[in-house]
Amino acid sequence: MKRVLLPILFSMAVPQVAVAQECVVLLHGLARSSLSMKVLEWRLGAQGYKAISVDYPSIELPIRALADQAVPNGITECGDASKIHFVTHSMGGILLRQYIKAQEPMLPRRWGRTVMLGPPNKGSEIVDQTSDWPGFELWNGVAGSSLHTGADSVPNQLGPVTFELGVIAGNQSISPFFSNLIDGEDDGKVSVQSTRVQGMDDHVTLPVTHTFMMNDPSVFKQIMAFLKNGAFDPV
Repeated sequence: MKRVLLPILFSMAVPQVAVAQECVVLLHGLARSSLSMKVLEWRLGAQGYKAISVDYPSIELPIRALADQAVPNGITECGDASKIHFVTHSMGGILLRQYIKAQEPMLPRRWGRTVMLGPPNKGSEIVDQTSDWPGFELWNGVAGSSLHTGADSVPNQLGPVTFELGVIAGNQSISPFFSNLIDGEDDGKVSVQSTRVQGMDDHVTLPVTHTFMMNDPSVFKQIMAFLKNGAFDPV
């Protein structure tokens, strides 16, 4: 009898090792805050991810300084997560590209996948048209001024991406005035064409606006598809 019970009692005494969660770092866009990503943070948490919405002073510093602040803060908040993914909105994607370009040899092995929402990967045509307007830098900062489509803009100096990336673009707008300043399909701030970047793994265009795309259920469905499979679902 003792020989039967001993292995059972021993197995009951061994603590179970918890499986580390995968973490998703959320980076908001220009002149926004972490609150703009809270709905997405909640939805990811409900799917079992550890979701971290990082705040950073987007109009107070240049992009490189913002990247060096925001991205490491997100990585630190992920703790011992088994994987670290990123979901970025607008300029948040440029911060991530800037950080990876500078730190790539030292990126953690648990680096996961990235989904960018409405990123100005080739710059924003709106910045081209409005950067000389009075008050532009007051509302958009030096970081916003560097998002033009010229060859010397920050996005166009970063080169191809070298990490797993899916890009979601929008083709609806709540800003008809701004949309009239952009050629082709756009989300009110960035053209669909400008969201593309060499080296990305997948790209999808959805009927969503730049301002609110992070809250749209169809966007969330595609975020989940890419984080799990490295590709978007067919649309």
